[in-house]
Amino acid sequence: MPLTADWSAFFSAELAALASLTGFVVVAISINLTRILAFATLPGRAVEALIAPVGAITATSLVLIPEQPSWLLGSEIFAIGLVMVFAPAAIQARAWRERKDAPARERVVRTATSAGLGLAFLVGGAVLAAGGRAGLFWIAGGDVLSLIAIVFSAWVLMVEILR
Repeated sequence: MPLTADWSAFFSAELAALASLTGFVVVAISINLTRILAFATLPGRAVEALIAPVGAITATSLVLIPEQPSWLLGSEIFAIGLVMVFAPAAIQARAWRERKDAPARERVVRTATSAGLGLAFLVGGAVLAAGGRAGLFWIAGGDVLSLIAIVFSAWVLMVEILR
């Protein structure tokens, strides 16, 4: 599926931003690794913080591959969306078993946030696989939401963990 010049420029810029901000999460994890490892649920939270950016980077990279058929690109992005929805859900399920005191609000917000990111890629992939270019808007939305999630994750892993 050939991209217009505008879409190529957008996804190229998103890829650069996603990759740069993902570096902040990696730095936050490495700076606070000892503290993260001291709590049973935080290593999973650190992995969860990397799933959205790595998924978004991978999906965005795939969008930029020239002359890929829509059905193939859509299928690839749909598969990435599945991982982005179910991997955090599995991590969170384990965390909630460990942290029975976690408030319901925290559980709902965390689950909705991670699932929402993945759902944007699931829908985008499905629409592209069906031949609809509108899937690019869903992927773009997922990229933008991922940027927000990355900043939030970096804050939690760099600042909130020290409280």
